[in-house]
Amino acid sequence: MSVIAVLALDGAPGHQLTAPGLAFATAARHHHPVAYKVRVCAGPGFRSTGGPAPFGLDTAWGLEGLDDADTVLLPGHEGFRAAPPPEVVAALRGAVARGARVGAVGTGTFTLAATGLLDGRRAATSRRHTRELARLHPRVDVDPEGSAVADGPFHSAAGVLGGVDLCLHLITLDHGEPVAIETERQLFLHLHPEPGDAAAPPGARPAAVQGAAEAAYNAVIPPGSSLEPVTRWMEANLHHPLTLDDIAGRAGLGVRSLTRRFRAETGLTPLQYLLRTRVQRAQRLLERTDDPVERIAARSGLGTPANLRHQFQRSTGTTPTTYRTAFRALVSDLTWPERPEEP
Repeated sequence: MSVIAVLALDGAPGHQLTAPGLAFATAARHHHPVAYKVRVCAGPGFRSTGGPAPFGLDTAWGLEGLDDADTVLLPGHEGFRAAPPPEVVAALRGAVARGARVGAVGTGTFTLAATGLLDGRRAATSRRHTRELARLHPRVDVDPEGSAVADGPFHSAAGVLGGVDLCLHLITLDHGEPVAIETERQLFLHLHPEPGDAAAPPGARPAAVQGAAEAAYNAVIPPGSSLEPVTRWMEANLHHPLTLDDIAGRAGLGVRSLTRRFRAETGLTPLQYLLRTRVQRAQRLLERTDDPVERIAARSGLGTPANLRHQFQRSTGTTPTTYRTAFRALVSDLTWPERPEEP
C-alpha cells in the first residue's frame, strides 16, 4: 500500500486537503488491487484552512507523518510567499533523501521552491502565479501552462479542482493511463451532485452520464500481470479485426489457457475484455474529441456506427451522442477559467 502524506500549512485551501483523499480513494475503489493510504499532516503553526469558509483540522499526524510516506503532497497556503519554517524544510529534504516523491499543488510550489530542491528543475504552479514564481525563484524553470510537470522526484501542477490534476498524474505513474482515465471519469461523475440531493437542482446530474457511471464495464489488468503485454497489444490494435486465435497467438498460449488466465485475472473472457476495451475507447473519444461517430466506430474497432450505438447502449444504457452532450455539460459545470495574473 502506498502512503500519501498531505502536508497542511496554515491557511491551506480546504479543497486542496480533501481532493487527494477523494482521488486516491476513487482509484482504489474502482481498480482492485490499487491501494493507497492518505494521511493529512498538520504543519507547525497550523490553525485553520483558508477562506472563504475556514475550518479547523483534527488529525493525529504532524510532520512525523512524512517520515515513512511514499509521496508527500504540498498544497498551497496563505503564507506561500514567505520562507517556510526550518522544520518543514528539513522534513521535505529528508523525504527526498530517503527516496520519496514530492508533489506541489498550486502555490505549494512556492514553498517547495523555497527549500532549494527545485533549483535547476522544471515546475508548475497556477497560471496566475507563474510570473511571480519565476521572479521570486529564478533558479526554477517555470512551466507557463501550469499542467502537471515531472522532474526527478518532484511533481507539480496548477491545482485544478484542488489538485485532482496532480493526483491523476501520480496515479498514471503508479498504475497506468487506463486506471487514471477511469478514475478521472468517476471523479467527475461523483463530484457532480445527484438529483434529489438537498443542494442540487432537479436533474443536476445527467441521466446519461449517471447510467454510464453505474455500468460495470471497466477493463483493467492488475499491475504486473502476465497478461499486460498482450492487453497492451490489443489496445494498440483495436482498429484491426482481432480474433480469439490472434490474441492467443500473440500471448503464446492456447485458446483454453488464454481464456482461463483472462477469467482468473479479469473475470472476463478475452473477447469480452476486448469488447469492453473498445467501448472504453469509444467513451474516451466521445469525451475528448469532436470525431463523428463514424470515425469513433473505426478508431475503437467497433466497425460501423450501428454497431457502436448498439454496443455502447448495451454497456452504458445510453447512446453515444447523448453521452457526449451530457458529459460535456457536466464538465463545463465543474470547471472555470482562471483569472488573469494580477500585476
